[in-house]
Amino acid sequence: MVSEISILGSTGSIGTQTVKIAKRLGISVRAITGNFNVRLLEAQARELKPDIVGVYDEANAAKLKIALADTEVKVISGEAGLIEAAAAKDADCVVTAVSGSVGLKPSLAAIAEGKRIALANKETLVCAGDIVMESARQNGAEIIPVDSEHSAIFQCLEGRDKKELEKILLTASGGPFRGMKKSETYDMTPEQALKHPNWSMGAKISIDSATMMNKGLEIIEAMHLFGVDICDVEVLIHPQSIVHSAVQLLDGTVIAQMGVPDMALPIQYALTYPQREISETKAPDLFALGNLIFEKPDMKELPCLALALQCASIGGNAPCIMSAANEAAVSAFIDKKIPFGKIFECVAEALDSISIIKSPGIDELIESDALAKAFVKGKY
Repeated sequence: MVSEISILGSTGSIGTQTVKIAKRLGISVRAITGNFNVRLLEAQARELKPDIVGVYDEANAAKLKIALADTEVKVISGEAGLIEAAAAKDADCVVTAVSGSVGLKPSLAAIAEGKRIALANKETLVCAGDIVMESARQNGAEIIPVDSEHSAIFQCLEGRDKKELEKILLTASGGPFRGMKKSETYDMTPEQALKHPNWSMGAKISIDSATMMNKGLEIIEAMHLFGVDICDVEVLIHPQSIVHSAVQLLDGTVIAQMGVPDMALPIQYALTYPQREISETKAPDLFALGNLIFEKPDMKELPCLALALQCASIGGNAPCIMSAANEAAVSAFIDKKIPFGKIFECVAEALDSISIIKSPGIDELIESDALAKAFVKGKY
């Protein structure tokens, strides 16, 4: 169990839950970061008394510096601020709860210090999984997944020889448009897409769940986390979100992790691993559940998921281009600049327009990320 942490993205859904869990477990918070919610950042800084508060936006950092002038908290800004917060000397764990590729460099900085990474920022592995995992191996840094699906897989594989694994069964709720044809969802609004049936999440991941791009990103994340190939991961639509994922072993055994749809469980386990502590989350009532449904995804009606599988097979910088273009397209959709169906089209066009690099270095990946975002933003 960790004793002191940094939280990147402390004002978001994962971040605020992490703050609550840390307080309950007596874990000290040494650094926090945010972007636009200056008021909440100030409140967290006064309550948690971290050494550092990072604000990505320069103007908001200036406002927070004035607001916290009567405290000893150091306010830092920009990407450099996130990196400094991630590498905070006293923290033995960094919770990466920021959304998008902005989490990559801070994660690498924390890994270089040999810290535990409680990873809720899937884009870090999607964009640069080979580099991140190799750095973790070289620096003795633990990467403990916070995504509910990857936490489930991690728990199911604990203490097992990887040779026993035959297949990862990655579950997906299907999102708010489950069972609908892509022609029916093309003009859906952000308000409709944000209404996830089971989970309370941030805007970006909620939209990704609606397009099923989130599951595509999670396939790539699982490939890096667990050292498997794309053929070793199968997606199951499971609308109840009770089985968070499962593993199929070589003897035909299937081991699943079950729980109510509550991110507090995987967050807490990433902080307490390898121990377990009492949580505020109740176990699922199996008598009340009734039937559990599992369906095959229809790739013809889920083009974002199909595209993610293609990028996973291509490798190189293709997943990075896809993730970055998707990030920009989702932002445009939330701002009502494009319809829902255009998200896939933007990502596909970016992949067709940007050169694929087979074995990219970190600088080439960062450039690919920037090119993909600029391509999408240039269209609208």
